[in-house]
Amino acid sequence: MFMTPFVMSAVLSASPATQKPKAPIPPRVVTFEGACDASGAVVRGDGSFTVADDEDNVIRVYDGKTGGRPVSTVDLSAGLELPAGKKKAPEADIEAATELPPLSFWLSSHGRKSSGKLDANRFRFFATRASEDGKTLVFEGKPYTRLLEDLLAAPQLAPFGLASASTRAPKEEGGLNIEGMTAMADGKTLLIGFRNPLPQGKALTVELLNPTELPQGKSARLGAARLLDLGGLGIRAISRWRGRYLFIGGPIAGEGTSRLFTWEGKAEQPSVVDGIDLTGFNPEAFATFEDKEEILLLSDDGSRLIDGVECKRLQEPSKKRFRGVWVRLPAKP
Repeated sequence: MFMTPFVMSAVLSASPATQKPKAPIPPRVVTFEGACDASGAVVRGDGSFTVADDEDNVIRVYDGKTGGRPVSTVDLSAGLELPAGKKKAPEADIEAATELPPLSFWLSSHGRKSSGKLDANRFRFFATRASEDGKTLVFEGKPYTRLLEDLLAAPQLAPFGLASASTRAPKEEGGLNIEGMTAMADGKTLLIGFRNPLPQGKALTVELLNPTELPQGKSARLGAARLLDLGGLGIRAISRWRGRYLFIGGPIAGEGTSRLFTWEGKAEQPSVVDGIDLTGFNPEAFATFEDKEEILLLSDDGSRLIDGVECKRLQEPSKKRFRGVWVRLPAKP
């Protein structure tokens, strides 16, 4: 069994002074095998979810309850129109995912490599749908590669210095890195969230108004841009669940502890979900099932050591793994 130092304290409701505090509820941690760097995920109706790994171009389906090996896998490299590599196609750095049925949308980081070198393979926004037999994914249209150009040209984003940010490494202060995306309440628009930059120390979001048109080659139409106060953290993931938005906020450079936030869509400062300690956990994706009382946080465990080696550097896929933890949120106020 893959042990974890992850610690979570229970969410306790207010109670009279005479009532003893409830005992902490142990977190329900599930281990998923065959990958390390869980990033964007999309739920399925049978309690399973589809998840990307930002270190390859493979989409994997897992059972959210039992974990273990993937139920199925599909390598999207060919459809992403990536150049052939010596051993494998270069990674597209897929960081976020969401769904507007019957389509799933996937978004790469749109940032440079960690070294600061430009890599055009990381500029991809694309859509997939399930095949007729439900066993694989097929592309809807073609990958869209001009989203960064659209972002830089948008007047509402001009105050935030994205042109300068796009020339820096993604984890450098003031760099550019997109890691969050979710469907909005209207069922047509997507909300995109930046891990970096942090203008005025706040997390940047922008609305994508026409996601279904991008795979058909049409330029992005961008809506409102907003800054959200996550206490100096950038956006690692976004989801919409039971009428509210969920954010994972994390440091731009990967060092430090992430926090979970909820947002009703209006206030500048989302609410911190108290009582959840994410120490030792690196959440980068949500699997949020509308019919379940808990949400599933997925950890990017690429840097965790397994037999003394970073998970993402293991040569044997069977040894790779990442963690998920089921979290129960407090009731909406």
